[in-house]
Amino acid sequence: MLRLKRVIEPQTQEGRPATPFRIRIIPNLRFASIALSAAISLALAGFAAARDAVPTSDPGTLMDASARPHDLSPWGMFMSADIVVKAVMIGLMVASVVTWTIWLVKSIEIMMAKRRARAALAALGRAVSLEDIHSVASPAAEFLAAARTEFDLSADTIDKDGLKERVASRLERIEAAFGRRMSRATGVLATIGATAPFVGLSGTVWGIMNSFIGISKAHTTNLAVVAPGIAEALLATAFGLAAAIPAVVIYNVFARWIAGYRAQLGDASAEVMRLVSRDLDRPMGARTSIRAAAE
Repeated sequence: MLRLKRVIEPQTQEGRPATPFRIRIIPNLRFASIALSAAISLALAGFAAARDAVPTSDPGTLMDASARPHDLSPWGMFMSADIVVKAVMIGLMVASVVTWTIWLVKSIEIMMAKRRARAALAALGRAVSLEDIHSVASPAAEFLAAARTEFDLSADTIDKDGLKERVASRLERIEAAFGRRMSRATGVLATIGATAPFVGLSGTVWGIMNSFIGISKAHTTNLAVVAPGIAEALLATAFGLAAAIPAVVIYNVFARWIAGYRAQLGDASAEVMRLVSRDLDRPMGARTSIRAAAE
């Protein structure tokens, strides 16, 4: 700012100024220097505040560009994961391979067994007596062999009801044995489906613990530091779900198929019992021919 100063010239004897009234502008250098110093101080303070608010080069808060993970694909996260998380994911991958192997082998086995059971039921349904059946597919062959064996062992008995009970007991045990044989390896699917999510979750917990430890060592909560470790940890849970969901679905499918196969076994056993009852109600000569056929 400038201060105005009026300078009055000497007056004449009449009291009027010798020259016209003039105003001179004299700069106040001291006031101008103070104002300039204040402006510079404010500018420097604003720059310092802006520098503190935006830490562009503080190594304690930002990761080095070379240390940032460049591959966040599943394979890249697997390779950069902790050794415990890797072991969990490898175990879950093995469990998934076991699940699909059991699905392939067991599907073929159950379909072939059900086809044989349908053919055996058709043959038993067309038969009138046990001696009418000479060659039939399993499991009807085992049922017929058990019935003929019991006929041979009970040749000197006269109690029909006792013979029927003994034949029914043999058929029941054979039916249970075929059912157990068909249910093999399905328990592995149930175990994988029940435990795989928890195994994956344990790997996730371990990975997140390591991520928080890394955060505390880096003294930062920057997402560039936190996100990769958490993503690697969550990948273990994804592997657990990928192993568990197919195992549960396949187990339920096999349970329905095996239940249907057991029903077919029950039908075949019932057909054999009907043939046995029919032969027992025939005259003695017909029963003798049945025993001869069994021999």
